[in-house]
Amino acid sequence: MALIKAVRGIEPIFGQNCFLADNATVVGEVVMGDNCTVWFNAVVRGDVHSITIGNNTNIQDGAVIHCTYQRAKTVIGSNVSIAHNAIVHGCTVGDNVLIGMGAIVMDDAVIGNESVIAAGAVVLAGTVVEAGSIYAGMPAKKVKDISPEMREVIQRTARNYPMYAEWFK
Repeated sequence: MALIKAVRGIEPIFGQNCFLADNATVVGEVVMGDNCTVWFNAVVRGDVHSITIGNNTNIQDGAVIHCTYQRAKTVIGSNVSIAHNAIVHGCTVGDNVLIGMGAIVMDDAVIGNESVIAAGAVVLAGTVVEAGSIYAGMPAKKVKDISPEMREVIQRTARNYPMYAEWFK
């Protein structure tokens, strides 16, 4: 069973039909929308500031979602896929976004809607990622606009994770 824990008297709040893997951790001031999934070894740690997550968002294996004490909350939109071992910290992520495996998004960054952060990219603090674009590298820079095919990948990934969760129920 997932570790769900109150911190300073504040418990996580979950929408309908959320899936938490057996060893996922969700603590503190976290509000999660409907049909979200938090996978094996993922941590959503709302102990030092708030974390808000929209609907149909998946937080894949080993990902860490956190914030900065009294300074940077984390807001994640709907239909977002945060891939394996990514770190999303004290930032804002729009809707229909794919954050690749091992990517890092730092404090006060803003990820525009329908964007992709490539695997292994490091989005530095305060970076504003243009909507509809792909950012890659270290530090992450715009490499191109997303294609219609990539938009479908973003949507398909967000759609598939609730289906995968059904296999574990």
